[in-house]
Amino acid sequence: MTIDDFPPHDEKVRPPAGMTGEPGPLLRLVRDQRLAFLLVGGINTAMGTLCFIGYHALLGDRWYLLEVVLAYCTAVLVAFVLYRRFVFRVTGNVLRDLWRFMLVNLTALGINLASMPVLVEVLDLPVLLSQLLITGVTTVVSFFGHRGFSFRRDKPAGENAAGEDAR
Repeated sequence: MTIDDFPPHDEKVRPPAGMTGEPGPLLRLVRDQRLAFLLVGGINTAMGTLCFIGYHALLGDRWYLLEVVLAYCTAVLVAFVLYRRFVFRVTGNVLRDLWRFMLVNLTALGINLASMPVLVEVLDLPVLLSQLLITGVTTVVSFFGHRGFSFRRDKPAGENAAGEDAR
């Protein structure tokens, strides 16, 4: 979806996945929601990776699973604010959105925590390389989860799949 797909401010907005609200500032700048999503995801992934590296520098190889959790906690809160504020401004319950956002990210965290010991202990890969490989997988999982679940809104009663009044 591009910014051109949004109607003028006086008309009802019909964004993807049943979201409601105005396009965020980043979407107005890059004009394509997929690109805006990837830009924020890239920024957040870089930040999460830097957090992991920082925690790893402080705690060392022995505590790599704790480092994953600490980096996750830092990055997920920043990502929620960035997606909700700069990619697409949604209206509604912030806590519900955060809970759904956390569920998607907990799935990615679970994949990360299950995969790290396999890559580090079984395959004897370095911790940082293992984390970078897993990040590629969890990025794809997160993209689809956030696109279709995190900020999803139910369609109003009486509306068809095209977003038109079926009455």
